[in-house]
Amino acid sequence: MTSAVPVVVSPPSPSGGRRVRVDGEILGLAHSVRDVVEFLRRAGLELEPAEVIASPFIVWQGGGPDVWM
Repeated sequence: MTSAVPVVVSPPSPSGGRRVRVDGEILGLAHSVRDVVEFLRRAGLELEPAEVIASPFIVWQGGGPDVWM
């Protein structure tokens, strides 16, 4: 990732899924790392799933990329 734009993946909601925000803007409700990859692609950030998991620019709140419920 070449930008320092903050990407935040919120804690899992009670019904499942996690909100994904870029620079404060909600991109959607992700149910997997692949959903996060797609939301970021739509925002202009092309990353592979492994990059999303390891990126220091993505803040995983309430659990890491393996926590969805």
